Amino acid sequence: MAFKKEDFNLSGPLHLTTVDWNNSHHRRSVAASLVQGVYILERDRQQNRQGPHSLASPWWEFFHFQLLSRLTDDMDSSIFGAIYEYKLPSHESPRYVVALRGTIRKPDTVSRDLQLGLHVIQNGLHHTSRFEIAMQSVRSMVASGQAQGLNIWLAGHSLGSAMAMLAGKTMAKMGILLESFLFNPPFVSAPIDRIKSKKIKHGIRIASSLITAGLSVAVKGNLKKNLTKDNSFVVLSDWVPCLFVNPADHICSEYIGYFEHRKKMEEIGAGGIERFATQNSIGGLFLSAMGKESDLLHLIPSANLTVNLTPSADFKTAHGIHQWWRPDFHLQSKLYKYK
Repeated sequence: MAFKKEDFNLSGPLHLTTVDWNNSHHRRSVAASLVQGVYILERDRQQNRQGPHSLASPWWEFFHFQLLSRLTDDMDSSIFGAIYEYKLPSHESPRYVVALRGTIRKPDTVSRDLQLGLHVIQNGLHHTSRFEIAMQSVRSMVASGQAQGLNIWLAGHSLGSAMAMLAGKTMAKMGILLESFLFNPPFVSAPIDRIKSKKIKHGIRIASSLITAGLSVAVKGNLKKNLTKDNSFVVLSDWVPCLFVNPADHICSEYIGYFEHRKKMEEIGAGGIERFATQNSIGGLFLSAMGKESDLLHLIPSANLTVNLTPSADFKTAHGIHQWWRPDFHLQSKLYKYK
């Protein structure tokens, strides 16, 4: 029997009978639904649901998208992504969407998905075959769409958002800025944001910034040199992905403090130190000191950060994709632009 959350008619955003592509709630809801479509494509495969018994297609057909292709993992043959085409394109709408799912804790997928999650923690996702397959698809869509000036979106949830973020960063370094919707993206760090005392949190963050900035100078050299336009982190500043996080989700909640702390450091006159510290982490600096790659996946200069302030019943709800198309929750959005 299918779970209720897999059936679009029972849990999808049926209220969006008409999509206004200038409405941020509509855009977010459609992007999240397309990611959910990837989850259900894989669940259909696992459950051998075919024809009228399959549940995936309403998640994109309701919004007038068609499925162009499935992205399949070369290790476990699971469907981890999909490329959609919008059938009624306009200047504001996407023409193509590359959507990537997160972890599915079922026997067919859990081993491979958790292995990739470990690669995220170890900053090695870019070396995996799944990411290479996804990146090749993104490059292909960009190559075919650029000449026609077509709008291409990236969308992902959890592990999928990590892959979408890495793909977006890769393209941004080439000067190609893709609109990106990243739901519950992993932030690999101690969950400082979960500390209740604001004073203690602020103190820890200031100390961390000072230590990180000092180590950065020791490892990478001159501070001013690392704030110039030649720096790869600074190059990314024009790319502004949309991040969607929940404070009760320890996997992504640290993004709230990451961006808010930068603002507070500016207010106390320590913005220069923080602009340097925010590019690095202590773990990344140790990698750099050992001659290894230190461009950490989760560190980004700019973002449009949306926080779901509606209380969540448990971690599973806080980390779930379904929250992002609900019309009745309390959201707070802020634009953080690296200067």
